[in-house]
Formats: sequence, C-alpha cells, structure tokens
Amino acid sequence: MAFPGARQAASAGEALSVHILRFTAFLGLSGLLGALPGVLPAAAQGAAKNATMIIGFGPGGGYDLWGRVVARHIGKYLPGAPVVVNQNMPGAGSYVAASYLYNIAPKDGSVMGIIARDATLGPLSGAPGARFDPLKLSWLGTPTSETSVCIANANAPVKTAAELAVKQMVLGDTGPGTGTRSYPNALNALLGYKFKLISGFPSSSDVFLAMERGEVDGICESLDSVNGKRPDWLASKKVNILFYGAAEPNPRLKDVPFVLDLANTPEQREELLFLYAGQGIGRPFVAPPGLAPATLAMLRGAFDKTMKDAEFLADAARQKLDVEPEDGAHLEKLIRQIYATPKATIEKIGKLIQ
Repeated sequence: MAFPGARQAASAGEALSVHILRFTAFLGLSGLLGALPGVLPAAAQGAAKNATMIIGFGPGGGYDLWGRVVARHIGKYLPGAPVVVNQNMPGAGSYVAASYLYNIAPKDGSVMGIIARDATLGPLSGAPGARFDPLKLSWLGTPTSETSVCIANANAPVKTAAELAVKQMVLGDTGPGTGTRSYPNALNALLGYKFKLISGFPSSSDVFLAMERGEVDGICESLDSVNGKRPDWLASKKVNILFYGAAEPNPRLKDVPFVLDLANTPEQREELLFLYAGQGIGRPFVAPPGLAPATLAMLRGAFDKTMKDAEFLADAARQKLDVEPEDGAHLEKLIRQIYATPKATIEKIGKLIQ
C-alpha cells in the first residue's frame, strides 16, 4: 500500500523537496537549504512507497543514532512495509526539524521524526525559532528514558561538582534547545557555577573530539551517548561524572551527585526539577499535528511493536543503546504536566535557557 501523500510526486524524496522549499519560505531563511546537506539530492532516491524519518541533528550524534536504528525496523510495521528514508535536518537544537514537522510535513503518516527532548521547553520559554506547539504535536514514544551527565576530562581543572562554584570549566555545546547548552547556562545562574560554553559544534561527537584534543574540558550530555560513542571513557576513568540530572535518581549512578540534591533551597529544587523535566521525555519520536485518529493509532502502534522487535533490540544492543521505552500516551501526559508548571518557574527557567 502506498502512502496517499506520495501520489503528489514521483517519489517520496521529490515530495520532501517540495515541502522543504515551502518551509524555507515559511521560515524566511534564505540559507536554510544550505544548512540541510543531502536533503534535496535525496529526491532522486527511493520509490513512492518510502516513508521519511526527519532527524533534527547532523550525523554522528545520539539523536542521529537513535533515529537511524528505529528507522531500520519500524517500516515493517507501517502499511505496505515501506523503506524509511533518513533525512538529517539540523538547526537550532532541532527547532528547525520540529517546526518543519509541525507546519509543513504531510499529515498522512508518511513522515515522522526525532527531536531534542529539551526542544519541548522552547515554545514554553518563548525561544526564537521554536515555531511549534508541543501540546499539539503527535507524540509516538521514546525508546529510552534519559540521564544527563556533566562530564570532565580527567585532567580538567574541575574534579567535583562543588569546585564548579570556584573554578571555571570550558564546555562544548551543540546549540539552543539542547541540554549541552541549556543545563550549564541555567546552572550558572541557579547554583553559581562557572561553566564557560564554546558553541558551534554540530553534534556531541564533535565535542567529544574536541575533548580528546584538549580544546574543551567537557560536556553535559546524555549518559547513553557517552557510553555509546566512547564506551571506554568511564570505565578507564578518562572522564569523571561531576553530577547527573534525570526525572528521578538513577540507581546505576548511586555514587554520583544527583542534581536535585545540589539545590540549596526548596525553590531551587523546584526550578531544577523543571529544568530537567525533559529527561523523562528521552529521545522523543513525533509526527505532525492534526493526524486522523486512525493514522496516529497506526504510527503509535508501529512504534510500540518496534520496541519489542527482536531484530531492533539486537541492533540497539550492538550500538550500546539501552532500550527502556515509553509510549506516545505517556509522553503526551508528561508534556502536559510540564506545561502545567507554575508560571513564575517557567518564566525564570525560560530566560535562563535561551
């Protein structure tokens, strides 16, 4: 069975090119196409039955890895068992991809994507470029819950979380809307830390290389990304975990400070809880808003079946990815809870993470 939207073009790639051209006009950014390498050339690829996985970051990072692993297996549970073509759409911490999915992508079930967990807070905080409403996006699920760790090279001047209040630490960040930037920025203001951010890295893989070269001291990044791309770092103590943040304490890190325990007042604890709420969102897979109920049920069902698929689980294990999935209904409920946070807390944290 071919997807209905594919009838409008000779191929899924051609249809995607048309949508991106419209999206360029929507954003008013003349340079957007230049920021999306490989998107238009893909128009010549694939058959009409292809589906598309939009990945909100460049190649090599954790979101790219998750997006590609899911894309390799979810097609067998979609109508007609389509090939799922990956399209990296980096920009503004995945705001570009989220805005594309929200405003331009077809609503026929042929396009889905993965965006940054912290991008959810963008519209809530009034972040520039966040042209989407998380309460209306179609949430499909997440393959894992996340733990964010702030790590430092073993030879970095900072050895513990307590030292961050008196010593500067240079971090690499991958752009607005990501925890690599929003967490250290907010912690500087909330806890008096002295993180210095170096921007311009396309993905966490690029920051890891910069750490190995001694260009930056560390990064605040997901634990699975660190273990997946540098599996020897923690075991060999090449890096230290200064502290971690998550929706709840991680039993695997019982000897590492939990960020909520670093709060000095109940108000700070509430603010940190909101700041790290996105960790419960994990690696969210989404689809455009306004889907027909049957289409949304089909996509959510395909995602849920993929999470139990033996070949998918084996593939994820080879990539050193921990599969601890939550379904789309869970994500939708969590996001509504986040958006019910007291306005004063939202405004304060919103200003800090922009």
